[in-house]
Amino acid sequence: MRIPPTRPRSLAGQLFAMQVVLVAAVVAGCALFAYADDRGQAEETARRQTTATATAVARSPAVVAAARSEDPTAALQPYAVSLVGEPGVTFVTIMSPDGTRWTHPQPEEIGRKYLGHIGAARRGETYSETYRGTLGRSVRTVAPVYDRGEVVALVSAGITVERISAQLRGQVTALLGMAGAALALGGAGTYVINARLRRHTHGMNAAELSRMHDYHQAALHAVREGLVMLDGRRRIALVNDGARELLGLGPGAVGTPVAALGLPPSLTGALLSGEPRVDELHLTADRVLVVSTRPVVGGERRGTVVTLRDHTELQALSGELDSERGFSQALRSQAHEAANRLHTVVSLIELGRVEEAVEFATAELELAQVLTDRVVDAVAEPVLAALLLGKAAQANERGVELELTRDSRIDDGVLPPSLPARDLVTMLGNLIDNALEAARGTAVSRVTVTARVDEDAGELLLRVADSGPGVGPDDHDAVFERGWSTRGPGRGLGLALVRQTAHRARGTVALGQGPDGGAEFTVRLPLAPVAPDGADGADAAHGAGGAHAVHAAHGAGGAHAVHAAHGAPGTDAPDGADAAHGTAGPAPAGSGRGAGTAS
Repeated sequence: MRIPPTRPRSLAGQLFAMQVVLVAAVVAGCALFAYADDRGQAEETARRQTTATATAVARSPAVVAAARSEDPTAALQPYAVSLVGEPGVTFVTIMSPDGTRWTHPQPEEIGRKYLGHIGAARRGETYSETYRGTLGRSVRTVAPVYDRGEVVALVSAGITVERISAQLRGQVTALLGMAGAALALGGAGTYVINARLRRHTHGMNAAELSRMHDYHQAALHAVREGLVMLDGRRRIALVNDGARELLGLGPGAVGTPVAALGLPPSLTGALLSGEPRVDELHLTADRVLVVSTRPVVGGERRGTVVTLRDHTELQALSGELDSERGFSQALRSQAHEAANRLHTVVSLIELGRVEEAVEFATAELELAQVLTDRVVDAVAEPVLAALLLGKAAQANERGVELELTRDSRIDDGVLPPSLPARDLVTMLGNLIDNALEAARGTAVSRVTVTARVDEDAGELLLRVADSGPGVGPDDHDAVFERGWSTRGPGRGLGLALVRQTAHRARGTVALGQGPDGGAEFTVRLPLAPVAPDGADGADAAHGAGGAHAVHAAHGAGGAHAVHAAHGAPGTDAPDGADAAHGTAGPAPAGSGRGAGTAS
């Protein structure tokens, strides 16, 4: 039968055992040190006491006189016995200079040799030592007895080690009690601390904690999404590499309050909110972020988990996709209109009106081709050209006149690599979409678009004006904030993206009033210097005799017409958008089409 391996003790348990052993060792060491110190002090006290007793006896005149007598024992034994008492020395032995005892606590030892060293005393020195004699091990002092400069006797006073130990027993008992109390207190404190540690480590051992840390670091830095954890005081407690990049945080971000990070107000509010957020779009200086937050509440662990996903590329790709989708819708619309025109031509031929059929077919083709040629000729960037053609089709379907001004021109190779077409689609596409919504249903229903390069100022100008109700002065700043919209919830991101993209390109966005009374948005983006190719710039293509404007008008049946106004040779074209386009006229009887006249 296989015995399953036992799980290693938890980290808290290991630390508890280690700390108990350490506390016990420290307490035992302190107790031993205290005992040794007390014993040393007791022996030193005994040594001083025996020295004082031996010296006093050696100086006694009675002792000197007895030492000169015929029977020193008879005079000195009672005296020596009287000096021995409970608080004093254990024994006092008086002897001849050769070590023969004259006195002793045990009378049978009188006349025998003294057990100990007396050489120093015979030389006239007072000498102390610890020695084992007839009464056991003792601390003793031997002092010489002088008479007229001659050593006539020796005095030894001593205290047995047993008596010293007896005096220390009470202190040792108290010391052991204190050591036990210290050990119990240390053990209790260690238990409390380790119980708290066990709760925080969830009973895991060191290997499990190390493995979890490795997994944590791998997961934290491997994911591309941003992950931020805020503590209960709304400070950054944890942040991974993705979040540092998305939020532009420095290496010292951990411990910094969210309010001090310099993030946009809407994003800061989302991070500080106690309510969970799910897939909210927020803008930073150069990114579109999808933010989700979830408060974490459990015991003492309170905070917020924040996940961040970069939506910038997806937003830009969505803009390009909308542009391509608009272009495809324009092609489908043109195909539908071509089928209608073909049916009309066939009907005219069947009615025998061949000349009118030819005129109708060629006129419609010429008008459609003029629009395409105008856009392609003015805007060499294919993505922008597709965007404008697609928006023209959308404008036609919504009954809005989309006009590209005569001074619009973006030559190929003018845009620097720092200003990709994707960003232009984001800005111009959102501005045109908003303008179409604003102009729809108004009396004029017109959107005017300008896209040109100002070589003198070294900048690209994008301007979109509409005939809508405009924006009030109080909302000129708020209109660029995320979520601001007059069309209900779930909107209000387009203009915020326009401003973000313009600021990322170090450009500006201005809001004013257009010529038709609606809003006019002007975007100015700096360009790298462009060397001239022998031409005089954009204006060379629109000189006298060549100035023209193209726009979509709407006749009966929803078909659109394109109007080109050409200035006479040597004269200037009229100023303003209104002088650049014609008006839709009524359809001839039986033709089923709209006609335009050039002004």
